[in-house]
Amino acid sequence: MTSRLLGAVAALGLAGAAGGILVAGLAMPLVSGAGLAARNATSMFTRLPPPPSEDRLPEMTRLLDRNGRQIAQFYYQNRQSVPLDRVAPAMRQAIVAIEDSRFYEHGGLDVKGTLRALIANTRAGGIRQGGSSITQQLVKNIMVTQAETPHERALARVRNIHRKITELRYALALEQKYTKDEILERYLNIAYFGAGAFGVQAAAQRFFGVDAADLTLPQAAALAGAVRAPYDTDPSIGAEQRARLLDRRNLVLGRMAELRMIGRVAARTAQGMPLGLRMRAEPGGCGASAYPFFCVYVQQEVLTNPAFGSTRAERERRLQRGGLTLWTTVDPVAQRAAERAISARVHPRDTQVAAESMIEPGTGFIRAMAVSKRYGRNPKNRSLGARTTYNLAADQAHGGGLGLQAGSTFKAFTLATALSQGMRFGDGFQIPGAFVPAGGYRDCSGKAVNDPRTTIHNAGGEGRGGPLSLEMGTWNSVNIFFMELERHVGLCNVVRTAQALGIARADGRPLHEVPTFTLGANEMDPTTVAAAFAAFAARGRYCRPMAITAVVEKDGSRKQVPPDCVTALEPEVADAVNHVLSGVFTRGTMRGQSIGRPQAGKTGTNNGYTSAWFAGYTPTLAAAVSIGDIRGSYRHPLTGVTIGGRYYGAVQGASLPGPIWGDSMRQALRGTPAYDFVPPDMDRFGGGFTPGLKEFVEKEKKKRKREAERRERRHDEQQTNATQTGETQTRETQTGTVQTGTVQTGEANPVARTNAQAHGAQAAKVTRTRGTRTHETRTHETRTHETRTHGTRNSTGVGAQRASGTSRTSPGSGRSSPRPRRQADRVARGRRTATQPAHTRPTGTKSVKTKPRTKPTRTKPAEVRPAEARKQPKQNRSRVKHRGAERPAARRPAARRPDVRHPDRRGRGAA
Repeated sequence: MTSRLLGAVAALGLAGAAGGILVAGLAMPLVSGAGLAARNATSMFTRLPPPPSEDRLPEMTRLLDRNGRQIAQFYYQNRQSVPLDRVAPAMRQAIVAIEDSRFYEHGGLDVKGTLRALIANTRAGGIRQGGSSITQQLVKNIMVTQAETPHERALARVRNIHRKITELRYALALEQKYTKDEILERYLNIAYFGAGAFGVQAAAQRFFGVDAADLTLPQAAALAGAVRAPYDTDPSIGAEQRARLLDRRNLVLGRMAELRMIGRVAARTAQGMPLGLRMRAEPGGCGASAYPFFCVYVQQEVLTNPAFGSTRAERERRLQRGGLTLWTTVDPVAQRAAERAISARVHPRDTQVAAESMIEPGTGFIRAMAVSKRYGRNPKNRSLGARTTYNLAADQAHGGGLGLQAGSTFKAFTLATALSQGMRFGDGFQIPGAFVPAGGYRDCSGKAVNDPRTTIHNAGGEGRGGPLSLEMGTWNSVNIFFMELERHVGLCNVVRTAQALGIARADGRPLHEVPTFTLGANEMDPTTVAAAFAAFAARGRYCRPMAITAVVEKDGSRKQVPPDCVTALEPEVADAVNHVLSGVFTRGTMRGQSIGRPQAGKTGTNNGYTSAWFAGYTPTLAAAVSIGDIRGSYRHPLTGVTIGGRYYGAVQGASLPGPIWGDSMRQALRGTPAYDFVPPDMDRFGGGFTPGLKEFVEKEKKKRKREAERRERRHDEQQTNATQTGETQTRETQTGTVQTGTVQTGEANPVARTNAQAHGAQAAKVTRTRGTRTHETRTHETRTHETRTHGTRNSTGVGAQRASGTSRTSPGSGRSSPRPRRQADRVARGRRTATQPAHTRPTGTKSVKTKPRTKPTRTKPAEVRPAEARKQPKQNRSRVKHRGAERPAARRPAARRPDVRHPDRRGRGAA
């Protein structure tokens, strides 16, 4: 019996020992007199210290979207404090029954309860009842929670007599400060229940998916049973722990029946029920957020903004423990639009990464932030894969990377500077075929930053110059024009315009003030660029990008966060910029990619195709899209790449970022009113003049017209040649005799007969015409004439088939064409047959006849060219019988591939 008693004491911890010490200390004056030791022991519990300081318990910080729906949460401890009246009565009874049944009777130290627990645990051979009162446990939890470091927390949990006596003294002090219900409320909110749940509210939601006020008797008993050993009964670990939790629940129910808190029948009924767990994950951080990259931006905004604390440690403590509710700017509709537009064209496993930010003009509210990769770490922490922890839509201060050079999007700042200095629409100048920035460039410190070793060319590779106006240079994104324009208005002035519009490098370093500043030599992020272009839409009012609109404190107080805006451009200058940039969609590099409402923007393709951009806006929403290789944009340019399953010879601003922008903006703005830009002040900006521009434009029009006519003639000649070849081959493959008047071709032309026999059942030569039609004549044993157009087996149309008197016969059917002689007669009379390609444009499988542009040359059937002539190259044939007369054969030009250029290369430059 003695050994069991000693074992029980050890298992009970030091609670009973401390209680014994206290009893001995209280009894010592009566037994041993007024000795010094007795007086010290007594004063230890009569002269109490002040209650332990109670800092705010660590609370969960929640992030809400613009509509009030939660998108993320942060916490040091998953806790949501609730008042006692929002805790189910069964929960209050259950925790008292199992942890401190005499809670409402003692004054902080239950000597009788401690001795009773000692005896009960001795008989059971283990801990069945707690030896510490609820007040003592509250003190211990306060000390652990206030610990800042692991070492402090370890000291708060150490088991020794000194710590136990300290807890007892603090417990007595708390009993003097608070009522019993206040102590119970604090205990229920601070206790750890297991599975990462601190406090009864978080535990109720984590274990059963309900609030603490809605806990049933079996649920309340299970939570009360988990407090004593939360790690041993954590149901999220495994079946063994769930079995222990079930035993503890039934023990609590039995104890409640012993104390007559519930009836024995109710206890037995509840004990027979399963646990009924509905474990609901409560993940914290941005990894579990629906909008992880936006979440990272908000998190970094809190950690770097002095409004949330004077030091980073203070700000981090507030984020993790403050119990804040942060209302954010993200719009679910715009966010989904951006994510879908990117995922449709760029896959997560591509090494090329696309990123987009959407910002509301006039407020700076970030409405969407999306990246083509998923958020998180790759398997084995690899650097390459479908995931990334970098917020590539933002700068480094908000979790982003080093950024990408913004390319020709920076030309918009040079344009704005020129308009603000008095240039008008139509103003311009002559540009050379190549440009060397050898002089005229000074940075904002006055230092010359010329670069005579660099030669600037246009992105399209054109080597000749000419006159260009402000609009034409912008629409076609002409590099040399903007290098000249930057020198004319002043490099420092362009830099200051960009800085006024919020332009700053993604890595936080000062802007590179170099001659190629206007060509986008600085590395940027989409959020910064989108905010700058949003200022154009807001008529020159720049607003710092915002992610948080309101902060609600733990006590319910609310603080609104107003937009941070300044006037960066004159409204009239911004209107003029909008007027010019709108033409990018109608006459420039984004022609044909309209979103169906007033819009403006600028493409951007960096030198060497190392990155590609598009930044655009409407009066109500702005967005910027970037794309580059995550392995390094200079080592891995966007040339000869496959992105999203599509091959790109070279990625330019209008070829990939532009379509992403268009798709996302269309979806984000669906159902919203379409507003117009404010028209420009033509008295101020109209009436410009560029010397020689009118003559140059007329000359270019005539040149393009001649080129178009030359291509049309070449196309017609190719069709005519194909027609003649197909007509000749049709006659060569016919096996019957064709009569023309009194002449029988089959008899009079043994060469043709021999040629037809030599072909036999093999297919005749395939003649392909440029563009849309492929004519193929096959000769089977049945001598069937067929024409294949776009891979569809048919004659040249039912009408043509009937007119020529032929019928289609399947290969191997054994049936011949019923009217070969009538078809030959039509050939002899110079009429088009079913095998002669008509000048048609197929729609589906039908052929539509149109009048040929040029009259095909017919060869008299009786004068079929000999085989020797046919074998000669076309350009070497000497003479051909034509309509009974002999004349030199026309020299047929070789088929040339039309000059197909990228849409971005229509003008002198490209984005």
